[in-house]
Amino acid sequence: MKNRLRLLAAAVLASASLGALAAEVTLKLGHQGNEEHSWHKASLKFAELVAAKTKGAVEVKVYPNESLGKEMDIINAVQLGSVDMTITGESLQNWAPKAALLGVPYMISGSDQMKRIVDGPIGKEITDEILSKTKLRTLAWFERGPRNLTANRPITKPSELNGLILRLPNVPLFISTWKALGAQPTPMALSEVFTGLQQGVVQAQENPLSLTMSGSFFEVQKYICKTEHVRSWIYMVIGDRKFGKLKPEYQQAITAAAKEAQAYEHEIFLKDEAKLITDLQAKGMKVVEVDQKAFADVARPAVDKAIKPEIRDLYQKALAVK
Repeated sequence: MKNRLRLLAAAVLASASLGALAAEVTLKLGHQGNEEHSWHKASLKFAELVAAKTKGAVEVKVYPNESLGKEMDIINAVQLGSVDMTITGESLQNWAPKAALLGVPYMISGSDQMKRIVDGPIGKEITDEILSKTKLRTLAWFERGPRNLTANRPITKPSELNGLILRLPNVPLFISTWKALGAQPTPMALSEVFTGLQQGVVQAQENPLSLTMSGSFFEVQKYICKTEHVRSWIYMVIGDRKFGKLKPEYQQAITAAAKEAQAYEHEIFLKDEAKLITDLQAKGMKVVEVDQKAFADVARPAVDKAIKPEIRDLYQKALAVK
């Protein structure tokens, strides 16, 4: 009899524990970064903060490594409601033209200027258009590592490019910019870059340091040329329809948690950038300082010409932010 009572008590306690653990709302957040990426670490921190602020009523499940699909697939899934959240940036220009400003070469020269742009009226114009055109609500923004050129010879000024066969993503603005600088741009999928460099189909590539590391490009490239030609940011977004269905107190908790996760991500982003330089040097790469002003002076007319008319005014406003 005592054993039965013990078993019954244990069952009641287990049932109560399960009830307490069961979330009222579950949100799926899918992104492209791997488990070591600052976006993933920030997403986990966000999930932890949401759970704490809602006493477990809202659970955020994080899916890294494109496990819910590639960036465009996930954007579509969030719009349809089969996924709730993602981390995305200039790809949103397919719907909201002003999102193109998230990746313009030589528009932003440093973190302080970026913060003033993103947190000010320009950033609000961009997020307002994203919301109205894509039905995605921006919750936080993360700084992305600047894009740097890698090659097998040191390049310090545009004249040294001299027809360098450079792999680029298929972004028209990037292609026209590097043509103006004197390179020979070759659009190529990221998955093909390592083999392309190894076989000499392309001679160089440009990416944030995190992708130079994760793509193992240090095995086929000797120099990091610090062009820092694109400084950009990316947004954590939630489907607006999903957000609108949440209780007001959950909306407040999610909004507050996202802002805290943003500050957390910025801290680890800065540490990760410094560590990446050290780690890539340990892998045998050499860091080359570049005449960034010379690159910017040559690139700027090409960028100005390639900016679409509907965002030209906002682009000029962003350039004026110092």
